[in-house]
Amino acid sequence: MPPYGVFAVATRGVLRHTLDLQSWSRALANELWRGSLEDLAQAIRTRAVSSTEVVQAHLQRIDAVDPRVNALSEVLRDAALQAAAQADRALAQGAPVGPLHGVPFTVKPNIDLAGSATTSGVPALREAVPLRDAPHVAQLRGAGAIPLARGNMPDFGFRWHTDSSLHGASINPWDARVTPGGSSGGEAIALATGMTPLGLGNDFGGSLRYPALCCGVAALRPTLGRVARAAPPTPVEPPLSFQMFSVHGPMARHVRDLRLAFTLMSAADARDPWWVPAPLAGPPPRAPIKVAVCVDPGASGVHVQVAEGVRKAARCLQQAGYDVEEIAPPQVQDMLETYMRIIAADVRSTLLPAVHALTSPDTQRFVDDFMQLVPASTLPGYIEALARRNQIARAWALFQQDCPLLLAPVSTQPPFAVGFDLAGVDAVRALMQSMALSVGVNLLGLPAVAVPVGVAQGLPQGVQLIGARYREDLCLDAAECIERAAAMPTPIDPRC
Repeated sequence: MPPYGVFAVATRGVLRHTLDLQSWSRALANELWRGSLEDLAQAIRTRAVSSTEVVQAHLQRIDAVDPRVNALSEVLRDAALQAAAQADRALAQGAPVGPLHGVPFTVKPNIDLAGSATTSGVPALREAVPLRDAPHVAQLRGAGAIPLARGNMPDFGFRWHTDSSLHGASINPWDARVTPGGSSGGEAIALATGMTPLGLGNDFGGSLRYPALCCGVAALRPTLGRVARAAPPTPVEPPLSFQMFSVHGPMARHVRDLRLAFTLMSAADARDPWWVPAPLAGPPPRAPIKVAVCVDPGASGVHVQVAEGVRKAARCLQQAGYDVEEIAPPQVQDMLETYMRIIAADVRSTLLPAVHALTSPDTQRFVDDFMQLVPASTLPGYIEALARRNQIARAWALFQQDCPLLLAPVSTQPPFAVGFDLAGVDAVRALMQSMALSVGVNLLGLPAVAVPVGVAQGLPQGVQLIGARYREDLCLDAAECIERAAAMPTPIDPRC
């Protein structure tokens, strides 16, 4: 029997009659933290616990915790409770149900959720309410999942720190002095503190993996074309870099939850011409699987705590039977420079006026400092950068034939102090350098899983596993091995 079932059998008819509703919800929430999405869904399906009780427990947790961390920009309280009641009625009537029937999840506010504004963190879009869900949101709803809340994010996702001009700054629950990451920071905080069992975010330059690192949770950045995307709400399509580098993905406390959510949100949708009908699992590679380990992928060195985390994860994989060897991947610095050239050209040509008109002074400062790092582009230079991307992708494909997995830091530095990304051009240069391999993954459209490996000096340690295109299965397999050997204490009460 899953842990939820044990808890429900032990308490139903006893604690529920002796505890008030708030205490019952708190006790239920504590139990919900221990299992996986599959356990939770199974408990609901077997009616060991109702969907209404699950949603109420998470709402109680939100009420208790979110005022301290500001992770959620909107709580869909009434709609979630109505959907939970409907889910309970369907079960009572014996109706067929999906694999996540009655399970709540949260959604980053730059992803369309019918009836809730897709604000992207800025006041100008507070009334931008879509009539239709994004493809992967619709797919999760079709599996029975219930939208619970919206996570917070920085303006248009332009910072690695979550501070919205519409909803304010979010707080890292481990230490308020350091960033919770961005741009999917609200989802990471909500997961780390037990306010949600599943979050949906996206990753344009580490925006799933970096907040997962900062908050001690797991995240999957799928291959480009895996998870279908809808057309933007405006008549103008996003520039090429945003089409090629950004993907939607799940965040969770357990790697197996990433796998389940990913499986359910990877179906076709005619609204995305980039979607690829690739199988969710490829052929098994030659055993033992070779893992290249890159402790320091940057040109500016790696922090000792970060290096210790990577080596700890490497030992976990070696003990699990992987062939682990320190090998540098090709052209990491070229990846960073090419990514920056393409991004800067697209921002200058299409987005800079909107940034200056619609975002906070802090966001404008960060973007302007970034633009100073990259000379103004010419059309020949842009064409050359795209050609350079293809050359790097070829080199990586050859590298990954021998090493199907790469283990590396998400960032070569621990979570930065709040405000560091606004400290000038040199600070932005240092951040970009620390994230060289993470943004390189976006440049090439590769899959990567961020997984925590423990706690050091009071902050989470984490790594990423990078695979070849469409080999999310290999990344997830290896991440589960690390997770089993280096379990995290999440969810936590805020320590700030």
